[in-house]
Order: sequence, then structure tokens, then C-alpha cells
Amino acid sequence: MNKIPLTKNGAEMLRSELSSLKTVDRPAVIEAIKEARAHGDLSENAEYDAAKEKQSFIEGRILELESKLASAEIIDPSTIDSDGRCVFGATVKIKNLASEQVVTYQIVGEDEADIKKGKVSIKSPIARGLIGKTVGDVAEVVAPVGGVEYEVLSITFV
Repeated sequence: MNKIPLTKNGAEMLRSELSSLKTVDRPAVIEAIKEARAHGDLSENAEYDAAKEKQSFIEGRILELESKLASAEIIDPSTIDSDGRCVFGATVKIKNLASEQVVTYQIVGEDEADIKKGKVSIKSPIARGLIGKTVGDVAEVVAPVGGVEYEVLSITFV
């Protein structure tokens, strides 16, 4: 089984979602199904169909989260000794050499990625281009718009 890399925060986020699905959403949808059944004929009962569909989604998501957490390799970025290199969990400040724009990203697992929060997936082109680089290196990233070069300004582990 392949290990899924997650930061400590990412694993906690998945555990929290799983707990909410099991303790809040699942019981609520069971109650909704029970109420819809009380309305009689199920063949033309839109409420029943919607509740069953929601139940199917919830059960699928629970299985997905349990599987991901079971195969997770939880990495605490603050304990990483990377010898100054950019690795999973690193927070990297980079400068686009063409536009001079400076941005900061943390390299995280796929489920944690949120570009608005400055978190990019380990599988993204930018993360793949940055892995192994040190401060001062130039990373060439193949993006949909073409090749982009970034200079690594700093690497931290928070």
C-alpha cells in the first residue's frame, strides 16, 4: 500500500472531518430517511431519494477518509532535518524571475492543498520543481503557460 504524505495539521483536518461525518452528518441523514419513509410511497418521494443520495455520499466519504488516514505517513514539518533542501512540509519563499513577484508556499499533501492559503500539493508542478532545491537555486517549473523560473529565497519548517 502506498503511503500518503500528510502534515500533522492535514491529518488533524481529515480526522476532524471524519468525526463530523460520523457524529453529525450520518445521524442527521438517517433521521431524514426515517422522516421521508413516514410520508408513505417511496417510489415518488423526492425527499427520500435526496436523503438516500446524501447518505451514499457521506458513507463514501467516510470510507475514503478512513482509507487515507490508515495509509497516511504523518510528517511534522518542524522536526524535519532536510540539510537546507526543499522537501515535503517546507515553507518556501520564491521569486518569479520574469515578473519579480514574490510568493510563499508550503508543500503539503494533496488533501491539504489550498492555493488561497499558500499550500500547494506535493504533486503540483511547482512543488515538483522546488523539491531538492536550496536557497539561491533557480527552479524551472513547467506550467500550463510554459516554463517559469523561480529563485528560492528562503526555506523554513514551521
